[in-house]
Amino acid sequence: MTNNKTVTKTLLHPQNLHRGNYDFELLGKDNAPLRALLTTNPKGELTLDFSEPQAVLLLNQALLKHYYQVDFWQIPVGYLCPPIPGRVDYIHYLADLLAQTGNATIPEGKQVKVLDIGTGANCIYPILGSRSYGWSFVGTDIDPLSVKMAQLIVKSNSNLKPFIKVERQKNPQDIFAGIIKAKDKFTLTMCNPPFHSSMEKAFAGTARKIKNLNKDRDQQSVTLNFAGQENELCCTGGEIAFLKKMVAESKVYAQQVCWFSSLVSKSENVAPLKKLLQQLGAVHVKVIKMAQGQKISRFIAWSFLEKPQDFLDFQVGR
Repeated sequence: MTNNKTVTKTLLHPQNLHRGNYDFELLGKDNAPLRALLTTNPKGELTLDFSEPQAVLLLNQALLKHYYQVDFWQIPVGYLCPPIPGRVDYIHYLADLLAQTGNATIPEGKQVKVLDIGTGANCIYPILGSRSYGWSFVGTDIDPLSVKMAQLIVKSNSNLKPFIKVERQKNPQDIFAGIIKAKDKFTLTMCNPPFHSSMEKAFAGTARKIKNLNKDRDQQSVTLNFAGQENELCCTGGEIAFLKKMVAESKVYAQQVCWFSSLVSKSENVAPLKKLLQQLGAVHVKVIKMAQGQKISRFIAWSFLEKPQDFLDFQVGR
């Protein structure tokens, strides 16, 4: 028995395809491995153990195939497996930002150029952005295996190849330098920054999540379920240090980007970022709240352009 009652996830963006509860019967129909992991809860509803990495991986594959026509998607063992509903929310809110910047319509097509900092082995933002709006993406990462895996995903899907390019950031100390060339123009930059200062803190956060998902898990099982490489989760000084560096470096490319943006996991980091942006001469700064999984998150967006609309209109040919 499958529950047919749709539960709307009201915190997600109105355009998010995943606002309702997962239709596991539909998703498992053509995915035998996922179907094998589905169980029935006491209410008679099909469900999945979200604390099992393989289950989440198979769910992502099914979601990407059904909703975004991505036939091949895989990540190396131990690498970050992103929650798709929360990730695509960032894309939709960025689309709203562009609509507010221009003529109240969301610009679509390859002329909208997006730079994704830290795209990861999963390449999730370029996939979702290109499939949702036809935007073109450059994804960057410092990890060679992440770059190779992301490139393989793009190469293996004919509907992604024309829209996504993945490059390695060869200098781990740089964010935009070496990637944004002299003649490049980007409509947007986006980033899901590393937000822990150490792997110990990252592990503690994951252990709490696993415990909430399944209170009977022992510590060894939590360890096995831990996903994410150090460069995906951590940086010296944590999230605020990374974002301050990003903000400072963005000033160099002030005339080449319409809107810079990044997720900000910790609300207390917003005020110092806004202060730094003011000091650097950012003309427009927006903090946009949204849902990321089960919690409220936000991203900060900034522009050094007096009239970002003129930049956008020229780039998209309006």
